[in-house]
Amino acid sequence: MRPKQIQLHSRHTPRTLAQNTKDPEMTQTPFRSSVMTVKPEWIDFNGHLNMAYYNVLFDLCADEIYNDLGFGPDYQKTGCTTYTAEFHLCYVRELHVNDPVTVTLQLLDFDEKRFHTYQEIWHEDGWLAATGEAMALHVDQSGPRVAPMPPEILARMKALHASHQSLPRPERAGRSIGIRRG
Repeated sequence: MRPKQIQLHSRHTPRTLAQNTKDPEMTQTPFRSSVMTVKPEWIDFNGHLNMAYYNVLFDLCADEIYNDLGFGPDYQKTGCTTYTAEFHLCYVRELHVNDPVTVTLQLLDFDEKRFHTYQEIWHEDGWLAATGEAMALHVDQSGPRVAPMPPEILARMKALHASHQSLPRPERAGRSIGIRRG
């Protein structure tokens, strides 16, 4: 469910999974979220978007595509859900109050229990603000334990992955963090 503070703008339309896998023009582009606006309450004392809210933007994009994949709010009622096992975020350029952004998501890899995604936050003016990379797990909540996805969701993951196969691997994917020594 989309939090009420996110504003959608009609001049941009999100790209759904169906469009990504059926529309020939969309098969070579990552999923793109609805337009979201940076809220005043998300701004820190430095005058730019607080680091926690970059994750909110990434998560809201995931929520949009999760509905298409079958992981929407009702899925949790089945006793299964997804957990993020690991997330890496790179800040590229500051965002400020009222900045309109979209977030892209590319499925890099998946198996029956896990999926690896790469995301980018784009300002409406065309510049990159941040990147995020995640490893998500499909979880049976009765354990909780990592468990295989049901066939219908696995089929949607396969279709999404197939639509992203021709995309180049993002340059920032797979980065590590550390202090490089001589």
